[in-house]
Amino acid sequence: MTSLNKIKFLALLTGLIFSLPALALDGDAKRGQAAAAVCTACHQADGSGMNIPGGESWPRLAGLDANYLYKQLLDFKQGERISASMAPFAAMLNEQQLKDVAVYYSQLPATPGQGGQGADPELLAAGKKLAESGDWDRYIVPCASCHGLGNQGAGQHFPGIAGQHAGYIERQLLNWKQGKRENDPQHLMLAIAERMSEQDIKAVAAWLSTLPAQGLGE
Repeated sequence: MTSLNKIKFLALLTGLIFSLPALALDGDAKRGQAAAAVCTACHQADGSGMNIPGGESWPRLAGLDANYLYKQLLDFKQGERISASMAPFAAMLNEQQLKDVAVYYSQLPATPGQGGQGADPELLAAGKKLAESGDWDRYIVPCASCHGLGNQGAGQHFPGIAGQHAGYIERQLLNWKQGKRENDPQHLMLAIAERMSEQDIKAVAAWLSTLPAQGLGE
């Protein structure tokens, strides 16, 4: 099997395995709303996050899978995922509170992504092509291979990236490319991001941010 076929097979197999329905997270949204008070400065009361052009971007949490959110919070708390801004807040919450917060945000309605509106049409077209079709000559698989139909998410390991802020997507892809983030299944994101140029990353991030998030536009 060629390297290209191995990547195709691994992406599709991993997407199928990890998109299987997960057990409902044992969390309480009402308790989560109270515990999430420490999150609102960056992620906003409605979970919409913020995208600051040329600055830091905080992701939209509203509408994301509860199990995915819980894993990321736990990874921050345990140091499996590194963030100077997230670590102290995750450390404030016990494991049950992490579950409660994850359930709370998962039940909030999704909000539109920011950062891609008004972007150069050629940049958006390049991002659309990479995200939808990939670039098999460079062993880059389409985003939907793992992130599901319309990039709306697939289970607890592959979050919905449609409608996520461009600045956040770009930063995370760069983190994987630079080896600063390693908490993805089978290191699939590392294998893809390391083959992407910074322009590729900017284009994909911009285009994904323009898509409707789960629950919007339906």
